[in-house]
Amino acid sequence: MGVLDHFRLDGKVALITGGGKGIGAAIARTFAEAGADVVVAARTEADIRAVAQDAEAMGRRALPVVTDVLDFAQLEHLVNTVRDTFGRLDILVNNAGGFPPKPAAQTTASEFDAAFRFNVTTAFELTRLCVPLMTDGEGEGAVLNISSIAGHKPAPCFTAYGTAKGALSFLTREMAQEYAPRVRVNGIAVGSTKTDALNTVLTPEIEQTMVDLTPMGRLGEVEDIALGALYLCSPAGSYVTGDILAVNGGMERLNMQMPRAFGGMG
Repeated sequence: MGVLDHFRLDGKVALITGGGKGIGAAIARTFAEAGADVVVAARTEADIRAVAQDAEAMGRRALPVVTDVLDFAQLEHLVNTVRDTFGRLDILVNNAGGFPPKPAAQTTASEFDAAFRFNVTTAFELTRLCVPLMTDGEGEGAVLNISSIAGHKPAPCFTAYGTAKGALSFLTREMAQEYAPRVRVNGIAVGSTKTDALNTVLTPEIEQTMVDLTPMGRLGEVEDIALGALYLCSPAGSYVTGDILAVNGGMERLNMQMPRAFGGMG
């Protein structure tokens, strides 16, 4: 087997949540190019159908499944659909999540709970449902949780999101210990990456400040994250579990400057 063969996913089935746009869509397309059949889950049917069509154009089987990850009955339906369609699952990418920056004093307890549920509890529940399918018979699997540098580097206005992503990263390490050696569980600490979500707050001035505060001198591209995902979920990463891979341009602090509660910038 050649070196590049270790990055192939031939014969594998991968499930990606939040797969209709941005990082999730890039991961689905990258996995399909590497040989995997893909299940693309998100709330917007048009988006996931477009990604599935791209995968099919590469000669892969692709299944779009409209799913709201916050509805646990829909998560169970999603896993049952994968089982009925493919009879197996090898890779799960918990990508769906998010919460906008907001001062702690203006974040309600219900919003804080919602951020945790969206970013952490959904990943826990879907992983719990998928592992039995991955390990059916002699099967093995790989789970990837999309975390954030905000979960490792504290900053003003990221109390809810940063705490949730920090918990997701620790959940990753906990599950890696529990499910080894048959299921590897890893994460990616994503930095500022060009997605539709980030574009909603970007102005030329904000973008330039963020670039200036990033050692690599640019914002991330979704393909940067997808290539890290391919390494962690392919045989190339077969000895890696419980790790949080930093794909964030070398940042040691968040590059989105937000005000502190009592004056000054973070």
